[in-house]
Amino acid sequence: MTITDIRIRKLVNEGRLRAVISITIDNALAIHDIKVIEGPNRLFVAMPSRREENGTFRDVVHPISAEGRKYLEETILEAYQKELVLQELAAEEAASAEAEEE
Repeated sequence: MTITDIRIRKLVNEGRLRAVISITIDNALAIHDIKVIEGPNRLFVAMPSRREENGTFRDVVHPISAEGRKYLEETILEAYQKELVLQELAAEEAASAEAEEE
């Protein structure tokens, strides 16, 4: 299994949710609504889920092995961190351009 594409759909700065992400696996399977969550000690990845009738949540899709989970989480979090850096650089460039115009 290889993640062939990662799309950061939404960045969030309120609450514990940090991002909503879609991935493509082996150019053949898309998984949407993966969430990057800020936990008490670290960021983690929450797979898409739905609410059961009894109020509990059940993952719609999830890795079967610990190795699969580790690969997904590391790859997704790395893409998320890169996006944050790109956003920060873009904000700095915009601020610099604005200062030059004044």
